Amino acid sequence: MTTQAEGQPVREHGSGQPVRERGSGQPERERGSGRYEPSLTVDELAARAGVTVRTIRFYSTRGLLPPPSIGPRRVGRYGAAHLSRLALIEELQHHGLTLAAIERYMEQLPADMTAHDLAIHRALVASWIPEGATEMSREQLARRAGGALSDADVDRLAAMSVLERTEDPDTFRIDPGLLHLGLRLLDVPISHDAILAARDVMLEHSRQAARELTRLFQAEVWGPYRERESDPEAVEAMRSLSADMQPMVVQALVTAFQRSLKDELRRRYVDGPDAEYT
Repeated sequence: MTTQAEGQPVREHGSGQPVRERGSGQPERERGSGRYEPSLTVDELAARAGVTVRTIRFYSTRGLLPPPSIGPRRVGRYGAAHLSRLALIEELQHHGLTLAAIERYMEQLPADMTAHDLAIHRALVASWIPEGATEMSREQLARRAGGALSDADVDRLAAMSVLERTEDPDTFRIDPGLLHLGLRLLDVPISHDAILAARDVMLEHSRQAARELTRLFQAEVWGPYRERESDPEAVEAMRSLSADMQPMVVQALVTAFQRSLKDELRRRYVDGPDAEYT
């Protein structure tokens, strides 16, 4: 991979490394902790993130990635947090941020953010970035996954709308915004049917929330502007307001869902079905 001005990396797929069986380059979970121990070499991290080793080292020198853990023979080992940071950097690049702007953005993040925290943060950043499908070969997809994907894995990714098959069996149309999440879900012990059911639930309720919020926006915010639709400045102000509100709405939805899920788990497993929360 080459670099652009200011060191901006040019993404590329296929580093020439042999494809491994999926799971050989996965961060290992420490028993009972829910955390992943750093277990990826720099080459494995590069393949999983879809960048080159040179890019990872460049990011490290700029402070965008924390130092690796040093293992036997003084070999650096990387974990899920490094992979999540690389995914967040990718989203910020898609958003049009320069390397200097990304550095300033990353400096504001807490140093102790976990891979889970970074994944949520990335979802918020990606929520309003318009992305089209991109084509990816089976080999490129395998490198992003950390090893070869079975037909069942591809079926699960298709069920989650992460990818669509094409006429070429070795080429897929990929949703870049869902790829990182979909690959992580491949290692979650949930059945194919359960994934489809969960997807239907989330789509149903998220669409309902979107409809109600849009109705509220039109009634309370857009209404006063309708009389000035012929004024270009008023229209531009409305567009700017909408763009500013969208990330706040997403963050509010994520926060509300997290609290609701926490309350539901407490009600089901701790306090009993009659418990009430505010």
